[in-house]
Amino acid sequence: MAFDRRFAGVLAGLVVALLATLVALAWAVGRGDLHAVTLLIALAAVGAFVGLVRHVERTNRLIAHFVEGLRHGDVAMRFDTRSGGSFGLLAEAMNDALRDLGAERGRVADELRFLEAMIDDLPVALLTVDARRSVTLANKAARRLFDRHDGADVTAFGVYGDALLDCLSRSGAVAQAIVPLQLAGGTQRAIVRAGLVARLGHPVRVVAVEPVQGALDAVEMGTQVDLVRVLSHEILNSLTPVTSLAGTTAVLLGEETPDLEEARLAVMTLARRAEGMRRFIDSYRTLARLPEPRGREFAAGPFVAELERLFRVEWLDHRLDVVADPGLTLASDPDLLAQLLINLLRNAAQASGERPAPHVRLSIRNDPADGPVAAVEDNGPGVPIAVRRDVFLPFFTTRASGTGIGLNIARQIAVAHGWRIEIGDSELGGAAVRVFMAPGGGRV
Repeated sequence: MAFDRRFAGVLAGLVVALLATLVALAWAVGRGDLHAVTLLIALAAVGAFVGLVRHVERTNRLIAHFVEGLRHGDVAMRFDTRSGGSFGLLAEAMNDALRDLGAERGRVADELRFLEAMIDDLPVALLTVDARRSVTLANKAARRLFDRHDGADVTAFGVYGDALLDCLSRSGAVAQAIVPLQLAGGTQRAIVRAGLVARLGHPVRVVAVEPVQGALDAVEMGTQVDLVRVLSHEILNSLTPVTSLAGTTAVLLGEETPDLEEARLAVMTLARRAEGMRRFIDSYRTLARLPEPRGREFAAGPFVAELERLFRVEWLDHRLDVVADPGLTLASDPDLLAQLLINLLRNAAQASGERPAPHVRLSIRNDPADGPVAAVEDNGPGVPIAVRRDVFLPFFTTRASGTGIGLNIARQIAVAHGWRIEIGDSELGGAAVRVFMAPGGGRV
């Protein structure tokens, strides 16, 4: 830059002048008879030395003032550019740097104000927990939700329930948990998530609390309506012939000469229909009392081998391919996972049973992107895209002999673990049901 060249030029000139005057002074002193000239040369040498010192010192002072201002955050200070020469250029360069720094600081401050306003207005309550177990309510939603505690320590939040206190007291992250909150208006369920961030070199946990009682109530009401609609339809379908047969039996037995054989057949039909209704109601009761998962770690290989033996005993005519990654370890409830996969295997076997060569494949692999994934595939007719969401509904089935509860139970088990279950197409030609068992998900 121009300042560098001018500063170096002036500095070099002063150094040359000082050296020249020193050489001349040595020559004059050596002559011994040039006293006046010696004095003038000596004064010139002193002047060159003083000029050199002042040139360097003035530059140092400007730079020192600039650095001092930066250290104290004073970006409003300005340097006099009227001195001209290299010092004017230096002052101008410093002023430009301070203006740029001030503008950047203003942009950063605006962005921080925007982020603070956005966080403060988020509808999800945010809390921070530092290493001293001190809790800070980070936004308006948190201040509105948590208004009954006294103090900032974690233990003060016990008034909102032990479940929340447990989430706040943990040292690690919480992927997702649904906990009951004891609030002024009563108990409400909320989704709690937590993550770790660094603040000024110290770890801080950020906890998000999102009340979902209203949404859960709406979902539960919708589910109840669907169940009532399906149950009403199925029960009425079963009661209509039962009512008709009961009337027919009463007529047959009320005649003067009862046709006992016809009455016996009618009663037997009634018994079969009643047994069908009993099995249907038992199926519904199974949906209503699915147990909670009890997670532990276990090897995938032996687990899959056991499922293979169970399948081959029941489905002798089916080809079953089994694939499991060597050394893969799963973290879940093995009993519930077995129930889930047995339901999927049974559905796959039934779907492919009408094929000349029924083929089913079970695989449990560790996907680099999704983690452990269990898949059951078949070469049956597949599941149309239009009904892939409906097949998980209770009692929905595309087969005349189906009960419509197997996939619903599988979905309940997956949701209880915090997993995702999806239906797609298989390379075998039929359907593929995949269960994404993401590590750390759910309540396992």
